[in-house]
Amino acid sequence: MPYQTGVPAIYGGNKPSNGVFHFLIIAVRSALDLIVENIAMPAPIVKPPSRISLYLKLIRVDRPIGSLLLLWPTLWGLWIASNGLPDLTVLIVFIAGTFLMRSSGCAINDYADRDIDGQVARTAARPLAAKFISPREALAVAGALALIAFALTVVFLNTLTLQLSLVAALITASYPYTKRFFVMPQAYLGLAFGFGIPMAFAATTNTVPSLAWWLLGANTFWTIAYDTEYAMVDRDDDRKLGLHTSAILFARFDVAAVMICYALTLTVLAGIGLYLRFYWPYWLGLLVAAAIAAYHFTLIRKRARNRCFRAFLHNNWFGAAIFVGIAGQYLFTSSRFASM
Repeated sequence: MPYQTGVPAIYGGNKPSNGVFHFLIIAVRSALDLIVENIAMPAPIVKPPSRISLYLKLIRVDRPIGSLLLLWPTLWGLWIASNGLPDLTVLIVFIAGTFLMRSSGCAINDYADRDIDGQVARTAARPLAAKFISPREALAVAGALALIAFALTVVFLNTLTLQLSLVAALITASYPYTKRFFVMPQAYLGLAFGFGIPMAFAATTNTVPSLAWWLLGANTFWTIAYDTEYAMVDRDDDRKLGLHTSAILFARFDVAAVMICYALTLTVLAGIGLYLRFYWPYWLGLLVAAAIAAYHFTLIRKRARNRCFRAFLHNNWFGAAIFVGIAGQYLFTSSRFASM
């Protein structure tokens, strides 16, 4: 009787050994094909990032939000100090200085946090934290950028502005370390990001009136607002690392604190507008900024990390709205008097 019980048809019915042999041949042939294919197509060689690209990433060229948050209050000061007509050379120097000092500050910040950033998922890929560059390189980049900004000040601006730039450089260099001991480093950051205001008045009028310090105060409240939103993103990591931030300080009152700081910013700016007798374009700018702050509340009220980060980034438009209001005020005033 032929042997058929339990034998699949592929084996050829009564010749199971031939079927097994055929199966082994196919398996060996497939394995050889795979080996040949891998030999013919070697894995692509991944080139390491260039030094220039690493330095650009170090100074956050790909993330301009920091430069914009530093630029807007500087432009507020320049426009008010010059009655809406800033000197072109002064304007160019301040715009360049804003970018240079913010970039230098980023390099100093990464140097100070080089042992911390690697423990935080959001910052672990930074060039210094990932050990793509050395701490000495980061300091060299920071120093070179600061020296260029200082040279611009020496060549094009007056002595008072030069003196204030030294204070600004000291604040910028020391800020990254404040989160180790100061319960609200965001307030110190407000000074760093707003010190272009007294410098703008000094460069334009060779004096720093009380108005400049009030404007700096408004910017400090604004900085606390947006940087608290930023700190809400990293709060859990910062707490584990023993760092201080306003988000940790305010705890469950963080959202209320942010909105109060926005309100204080707008209140001080409203007081400045009343003191300077500004017209409707300025008030329209403040109204738009208030609407933007209200929108930020909708983003942060549930404390979702991605939405808090969106609110932080969106502060560019808050600062821009205020600047457009200031610039619009002077355009309106000049056209009004020109028509008389």
